[in-house]
Amino acid sequence: MTSAHKNPNRPKGGMPVLSNFIFASRWLQMPLYLGLIVAQAVYVFHFGVELYHLVGAAFGSQADIDVLVKSSGYVSEAKITGLNETVIMLVVLALIDVVMISNLLIMVIVGGYETFVSRMNLENHPDQPEWLSHVNASVLKVKLATAIIGISSIHLLKTFINANNYTEKVLMYQTIIHIVFLLSAMAIAYTDKLMSHSDNEAKKIDGRANND
Repeated sequence: MTSAHKNPNRPKGGMPVLSNFIFASRWLQMPLYLGLIVAQAVYVFHFGVELYHLVGAAFGSQADIDVLVKSSGYVSEAKITGLNETVIMLVVLALIDVVMISNLLIMVIVGGYETFVSRMNLENHPDQPEWLSHVNASVLKVKLATAIIGISSIHLLKTFINANNYTEKVLMYQTIIHIVFLLSAMAIAYTDKLMSHSDNEAKKIDGRANND
């Protein structure tokens, strides 16, 4: 009766205590994900501070304008006494950058925990992210690479808007780095596609063998 409940695919022998201990070691990653949640909170605070200064500058606060000009890296020969389009654009891009990095953190925290630590059992949760239903290590890699390209694009756009304050060497290297990120993401996606195709072919062969 007991043997009927045993898993036929489970390998015989082995060291179950050692195997369980090694498998339980995945929980050592828990402090890492909790640390990323703290980093997420820091980003939320930073977003709030930047937004506070932007609203204050919009109402004419010179102190807030000076803070925004300094944080955005905008340099002008004359003292800036009011918000201009360039400063607003640089600050808004910085806010978008914070949001995109926060999205990247969420993907790493939720997707990494689901893939490498433990199931979250969110199947019936109304707010379950669509991408989480089919997440695995390969999908997570592709999504992270795509998010990094988005963040790199924002930084590159900020640089080109403020291009007068950068040397040609800086502009060139930032463009090259962005292209390298893009090519790396394409390579990761192509490799994932090849691996998925190989797995599907193997499943088809196994299915035919079972039918025969």
